[in-house]
Amino acid sequence: MSLSCRQLLPLLALSSSALAGVQELWWNVTYVQDANPDGLFERRVIGVNGTWPPPPIEVSTTDSLLVHVTNSIDQLTTLHHHGMYFNATSWMDGAMGVSQCGIPPGQTFDYVVPINSSGQVGTYWAHGHANGIYVDGLRTPLLLHSPNETYGADYDAEFTISLSDWYHEEQPVLSAAFINIANPAGAEPIPDSALVYFSQNGSYLAPIPGSNPSPVTSAVGFNENATLPFEPGKTYRLRIINMGAFAAFYFWIDGHQMQIIEADGTDTQEQSVDMLSVAAAQRYSVLVTARNDTSSNWAIHANMDTSMFDTVPSNLNPNITSSITYSTSSNLTNLSPVSSYTTTNDSALVPIDVLPALSPTNTLQLAFNFETMDDGTNHAFINDVVYNSPVVPAIMSALSLGENATSLEAYGPYSFVINYGDVIDLVVQNGDTGKHPFHLHGYKVQIVNRATQYNSSDPSLNPPLIEGQANPMRRDTVAITGGGSVTLRFVANNPGAWIFHCHIEWHLESGLAVQLITAPLQIQEQALGRVPSFMYEQCSAIGVPSSGNAAGHASPTDLSGLPLGPFFQVLGWLPKGIGAMAGCVLTAIIGILTVVWYSAMGGTISEEEIEELVRQRIEEKERKGRFFGLFKKKT
Repeated sequence: MSLSCRQLLPLLALSSSALAGVQELWWNVTYVQDANPDGLFERRVIGVNGTWPPPPIEVSTTDSLLVHVTNSIDQLTTLHHHGMYFNATSWMDGAMGVSQCGIPPGQTFDYVVPINSSGQVGTYWAHGHANGIYVDGLRTPLLLHSPNETYGADYDAEFTISLSDWYHEEQPVLSAAFINIANPAGAEPIPDSALVYFSQNGSYLAPIPGSNPSPVTSAVGFNENATLPFEPGKTYRLRIINMGAFAAFYFWIDGHQMQIIEADGTDTQEQSVDMLSVAAAQRYSVLVTARNDTSSNWAIHANMDTSMFDTVPSNLNPNITSSITYSTSSNLTNLSPVSSYTTTNDSALVPIDVLPALSPTNTLQLAFNFETMDDGTNHAFINDVVYNSPVVPAIMSALSLGENATSLEAYGPYSFVINYGDVIDLVVQNGDTGKHPFHLHGYKVQIVNRATQYNSSDPSLNPPLIEGQANPMRRDTVAITGGGSVTLRFVANNPGAWIFHCHIEWHLESGLAVQLITAPLQIQEQALGRVPSFMYEQCSAIGVPSSGNAAGHASPTDLSGLPLGPFFQVLGWLPKGIGAMAGCVLTAIIGILTVVWYSAMGGTISEEEIEELVRQRIEEKERKGRFFGLFKKKT
């Protein structure tokens, strides 16, 4: 089933229709020392080919993308092309623990992204998907350009706007402090600052002339040192990407109106907005028409949503300002602050390509929340299960288990096996008070219902799902408000092992994910002769099994050794404690009654009579619903 394919991978990339072209990139993932993009703190980051930020990727939809990723850092790495379908080759998806074991230091993984046969177009991004490494900088825009873009005739030029929160400490240190008994409430690491920077035609825009950027990142303008050059009367497409680990952003431009034309690679009918709310991993394209005069330059605002933070440090500036420049001799107009923030209603967006909602054939209800667990750490859970990466990546279990690959149990308790062609409803219920952006790999989902309070009987807060929707909005990352829910519908037509997870990195690390294994027998059929041998070799190099169930066993049901937990605390009295206390109380009552009988009555009483009297007293207390607060009558 595998190939020795350093020579064959380019042929695979060309194997789709009409022998389309291949855009080939060589990425050496390296550490870059002393990066200081916010001007506040020098730190080590993870970059590409010795530079940071990693170069933007722009690809024609007539081409396939081939990225040779060499790992030159001292930890496992991967590269995930966010939002790509991969056309039943989910072993190229780059999600460590699901689609591969991870690239060991010194080795290379060749990622083939079949863009030319995916039918996809628009704004995406690429990032590391191994132990949170993208928090430290391994992330970049990924743009798919079609020669027949929907709005191609409606704008004169385009820019990409990258947004992200920014930490001064490295991710492993932050993660260790986050999942820690010293943090039982699960307060997420709060960013030290935020970043805004721009790119065009595959290159980053330079800093404003006369600024004094840090030497390591001096080729790129960040925050107040970044500007977009506008010409009067022209219309620009701005592609806005939140590549952060935690914070959502509110984005607006003083003195300019925005027209939404795309969300997460879905072209939409134009919708006018003054402000965008952009959760982690979400993307929007907007059209902005320049003003007709050059008398003023205008502020661009990107404010972090601090309602997501446990606290807001006094030294944190959550509001980042860059600019639009019409003339270098003009002053900057900054109309901030705004009186209130507006959340973008993506359910109201209308896709250009009409896709009616089919009737569902299967519903998966996923209720999630957070809790302090039995080990004292705070973790997330879905349907009472904390996600842990399996020993064997799910795609390798599907490829190696034969007919047993359809066994749900084989993939671990956080998994679902889905039949090919099923129409799936994911009903995702947020028991937490915070906002959570959920991302499904391998698919776009239709947003067919939303509730602001999922457990309410008030239809204005928890409306019923309306079937027969003509063209619901679809995207790959959907934000769920605190206490709310969404119903996400998709057709399971992409065989593979796909992870569905919160795209707040700290929440993924704490267990907020499930696995969906679509059509495992079709995975095996479509994988014949296509899986590269280096996938298995890299697993072997790090001592990870590459076959068997989630725990590495041939039996689909033997999950011994599978990482599980932590588990819920058992609060109150345990059964053994209750039994012991009941025995003590029973003995004490018998002794007291015996003394009372002898002293007051001067007679005798049998042991059987004493026990019967005690039983009567206990039953009376149980009928009242209590026994020293230990017993509760079940109803």
